[in-house]
Formats: sequence, structure tokens, C-alpha cells
Amino acid sequence: MHVPTPCFPIFATLSAGLVAASFPPGPALAAVFGQKTVDQSKFIAIAQPLGQNAHQLLVLEQITDKQQCWSESGSQPVIVDPLLLKFNFTGICGRSTDANGFSIRMNGQDLGGKYTLRIRYRNNDMVLVGSPDDSKDPEIEIGRTNGMVRDFAKIQLDPGWYFSKRTFTTPAKEKEPAKEKVLGHVYLTRDDGDALPFGDVAGDVYLKEIKDAVGLKFIAGFQDNTFRPQTPLTREQLVSMVLEALKTLPGIQLAVPAAATTNPYPDVDLKRWSAAKIAFARDNKIVTGYQDGTFAPEKPVTRAELLAVLKRSAEYAKTLKKQPTTLAPTQAAFAFEDITGHWAADLITQMSTYCGVASPFNEAGKAFAPNAPAFRNYSAAATLRTLNCLKTSATPPTSKPTPTPAKPPATPPVSKPATPPASK
Repeated sequence: MHVPTPCFPIFATLSAGLVAASFPPGPALAAVFGQKTVDQSKFIAIAQPLGQNAHQLLVLEQITDKQQCWSESGSQPVIVDPLLLKFNFTGICGRSTDANGFSIRMNGQDLGGKYTLRIRYRNNDMVLVGSPDDSKDPEIEIGRTNGMVRDFAKIQLDPGWYFSKRTFTTPAKEKEPAKEKVLGHVYLTRDDGDALPFGDVAGDVYLKEIKDAVGLKFIAGFQDNTFRPQTPLTREQLVSMVLEALKTLPGIQLAVPAAATTNPYPDVDLKRWSAAKIAFARDNKIVTGYQDGTFAPEKPVTRAELLAVLKRSAEYAKTLKKQPTTLAPTQAAFAFEDITGHWAADLITQMSTYCGVASPFNEAGKAFAPNAPAFRNYSAAATLRTLNCLKTSATPPTSKPTPTPAKPPATPPVSKPATPPASK
């Protein structure tokens, strides 16, 4: 939703470079520069008025206690008075006004060459975000002022974010060890554990679940070492993903043939990489074809269709464990605002009670967007949640059961967004 940009007079201005400046990218940047944690009380991120209808990021540092560099007052938002305007702050205060002085660092990677720090106006708030240079990359939210004001306002960093300083390590010489030098460049920093599995998932709302899904190996990236989190999942990719996911459940052994013996559908040749999996999923009623007899393997899946397949796969897993196929609720149903009258309304509501498999679009607001493409990031997250829910109620079988597939619902209609390249 677009929020109109407010117009208001500026009470105070501070000479500074534009935040749109870019830090020079470099392939070895993360390897050359390190980071050093700093005293957080000595730093502040500020939304600084710029022109008539904009704010930009300003970062101040209290280097020494000789004179106070800024003062704070009020709340929701906190108003900042940049006191360094009133004296020569050299050696006392540090000031970073553009991308030469600050950048984003996540999980040990300097994202200065890929993201620009900007202030966005949203829902009567000012939000600090990392805006990607490539529109395919996700935006990264870093903090907010908790209110709209006409002056300098303190940006409260979101949980997990903190300030650090860039460091540079000089190589060791014959008689001198390597030395780490702390530079003036400020990082807005976040560490989510291990290094990112793919560079294009930095800041993704499903980052943790993507990492777990990749770790379980039921979904993988592409040959160019990207994950493409906002690329729609295709029907054959969905089949592969759910079957590989079911293989990770304790006590379950799926005897998926390595190759198909016949064409499972007229438009799925037996030599296609997904043919054997599609045949297995069809025979066990996890997926079905269309009324014209086709399967459309490269057709993108909608979010509603994703849930239908996840529900069937969960029920199938329960039959393998000789358990009732009912997906017992684990939490209250989510009241989505856009599913009334949709063919999958009851399904979506049910799956929202099952470990939150169904959740709002991009985990915000109240819309599920049932007809929108099922992007790879949410698909991985929803599948992981299904697995975790199955694991909490699973008990190892005493003997190998005979599959008794649950009866699937009628095949729903499928929307036609652009077809992405398929990953295996």
C-alpha cells in the first residue's frame, strides 16, 4: 500500500551529503573488512529533515565526554537536538551523513555495494530501511522512529540490530604481526547465526526458515548460487519439495522410484527430471492433474494451492505412521481479511491453526493473498512449519505400514503468473 509523502516545514537542517550515495562495491569487500562491536550508548541513528518533504539517515558518535554531542527529549518519537552544531566537534563527536560513513553488515557480509540506507514514510511512521539496488532483492527493515515529526527524531533499531565499526587488518610482515585497525565507517549490524546460505536472502522475512529448509535439503538453490526467494514455485518444484521434506521425518521411508517407466501425464515425459516424483505424488493422491489430463509441470503454484498440497502431504505422512489423518489445531485461527468466498477459505483457515502454516502475505497485515504466486521463500517456510508440526505429534512406527492415502479435495483452479526457471 502506498502511503502519501507528508509535506511539512523543516525546523532545523544539517549540512550533509545525500544518503543516495553508493559505497563502491567490491567482490572481496567482506573478506578485507571486519567489524568491531562498540559501546551502543555512544551512537545514535537519527532521521534528519531534508528539504521540504523528506528525511535521511544521520549517525552520530560520542567520541569523548568533553562536550555532549546530542540531547534527547520526549517519546513516541524521541526528539533529538544535535548539539554538535553549536561547537567545533572535531575529536569530540563523529558524524556520518552518507554511504561513505555507514552501511549495512549482515552475517559478516558488507552490503554497502548492494543496499542504500533510506528513510521511508509508512503508516504515520518513519522507517529506516536498506533499499536494494537490484529490485529482485528484498528490502531490509532496520528501525523506526515510532511516529512522524517535523524535526530530528531518534531511530529505534529493531531487535537484533546494533552498531559496530568497520575494521581493516594489515597483513603480517617479516617482523610485524598482522594488525587490526578500527576505521570510522559505521555498520548497522545484524548477525543471524551462520553465514547466509545464499547472498540474495539477506534481510528476507523468512531468512531463518530458509536456512533451516536448506539445511534439511528439501529445497536448494540454483546453479548460479542464488535462492531467488521471490520467484514463484512451479508445480513440479512443489512436488519435489514436499517429497524431499517428507523424507526427513523420523520413521518414514518413501520408496520414490529413481525413474518413471511411463509418462505420468501427456505433458510430462518419462525422461523429465521430475517425472518419477510426479508419478509417485499422483499415485498417492498428493497432487492431481487437470480435467484435460495434463499436469502443467512448469506452471506456477498459488499460495492457496500450496496449502492444499501441504495438507495432503501431511495427511499422507500420518497414514504412513498409522495415525489419524486429522490435522489437530495447535493455535487459534487467523482472521484473514481476503479469503471470504474463496474456494480454499476453509483450508486456509484450518492451516493457520496448524502451526501457523498459513500466515499473512510477507508476515504482515491481515491479507493471505490466496491467488498470488507461492514464492520460494514462503513455500520453504510453510513446508518447514508443516514438517515441524508433524514431528511434534509423530511417534515412530513399530513396523513398516502400508500407505493408505487420504482422499484429496477437488483440484482447484490455478492462476497464470510468469513461469520461472526450474531448479532441481
